[in-house]
Amino acid sequence: MSKPIHSNYLPYLLVWFALIVLTGITVTFAGINFGKYTVLTALVIASIKAYLVLSIFMNIKREDKVFKIFIGISLLFLIISFALLFSDYSFV
Repeated sequence: MSKPIHSNYLPYLLVWFALIVLTGITVTFAGINFGKYTVLTALVIASIKAYLVLSIFMNIKREDKVFKIFIGISLLFLIISFALLFSDYSFV
């Protein structure tokens, strides 16, 4: 008789639950006017969710160095886009 394979699904369930909670927080904050900080709040929550997906579900630690460089370049362009967004948004 073969032994059953036990996988540890707890981290995945916790991250899934955290993503659901963060999505609920995003929806809740969308109805609240924070003034200048509304967009910043949404971007911070979205960044946390993206980090959780990248680190847990996509297992970035196990990927090749080229793939990590590609992600780093993508994050650089994302930061540049955020900087341009907030420089334009601050003049409104």
